[in-house]
Amino acid sequence: MEYLCGSSENEMIALFLQTEIRSDRYRDKILQVLADLGAKESVILDPDLSSDDENTLRKKTLARFRGYGEDREIFEGFPEDVRWIWAYVTASELEKVKYINYDYWVELSGGSRLAKDAAVNIRNGVEIFGVSNDGFFAGAKALLDGAAFPPMILVSDSEETIVLEGHFRLTVYMLEPGCVKDKLKVMVGYASKEKLMKWSLY
Repeated sequence: MEYLCGSSENEMIALFLQTEIRSDRYRDKILQVLADLGAKESVILDPDLSSDDENTLRKKTLARFRGYGEDREIFEGFPEDVRWIWAYVTASELEKVKYINYDYWVELSGGSRLAKDAAVNIRNGVEIFGVSNDGFFAGAKALLDGAAFPPMILVSDSEETIVLEGHFRLTVYMLEPGCVKDKLKVMVGYASKEKLMKWSLY
């Protein structure tokens, strides 16, 4: 993993919300939270990281939407003092990135939590909990056609690296690893192993 530059909690939150508001699965939920907070969609789509008010709104949005900072949902036990950076990763490094410890992703990967193993299962027609794999194949085709995906958000204790946001994209990359650029830009949050082990999805 090649260090690119420093980042921040505010930038991580903005990136997380920017990506998920474009998802059919999460868009309506985020828009409802924004409406409840009296905030406009532009606070996510066109974020001003220099604005304290905007940063506070986005943090509240991620808290209500995903439990960030409230020790619940995907952020249950997640450490508070994470050092966020931008980095480059290679395809071979992505092969070692693990899914979160969540039943769908664990089952899809055959227990390894590695997207490269999930890709094999997907190509072999394995479907988990009756969920179609069509989306993965569509994503892989888009990648082959030249589509560019938003940066993934990873967390690491310098030994193990886990994807926090971007499970679908990681899987698609492993379906078509030849399409992964030599240097793929990602955001990475670092924390000690002792602290990360308290995260419920570690």
